[in-house]
Amino acid sequence: MVDANLNRLKEGIRVIEDIARYVHNDKTIASQLKSLRHQCRIEPLNELLSSRDSVNDILRPTIQSEMNRTDLKSIVVANYKRAQESSRVLEEMYKIISPDLSETFKHIRYELYTLEKENLLDFGHKGS
Repeated sequence: MVDANLNRLKEGIRVIEDIARYVHNDKTIASQLKSLRHQCRIEPLNELLSSRDSVNDILRPTIQSEMNRTDLKSIVVANYKRAQESSRVLEEMYKIISPDLSETFKHIRYELYTLEKENLLDFGHKGS
């Protein structure tokens, strides 16, 4: 569960980061997202990799709602939500394992809330 949510968190941030960087040329948001993505680390990595079982994941197949993207903004919204949800799962799981790491994921989640507001309120001005 930790490995899946860590991957989901970093992947969600990366999608938003790349849209900010390559589509909107927004160095500020892209840099902030990159910084957050680099904070998404759990060591030792080998323990996470050894627990990974992506082949047998019961929810691996794509569902229809995941295909409902109409424009870049809908992709950005979906990925902010994905990253926020994953950081919340990691925050909760690490409360019993490592309170310091739990606080890191809480910080990441709140930074994502702030960036989401800034990014999406300004999104219409940048075009999609």
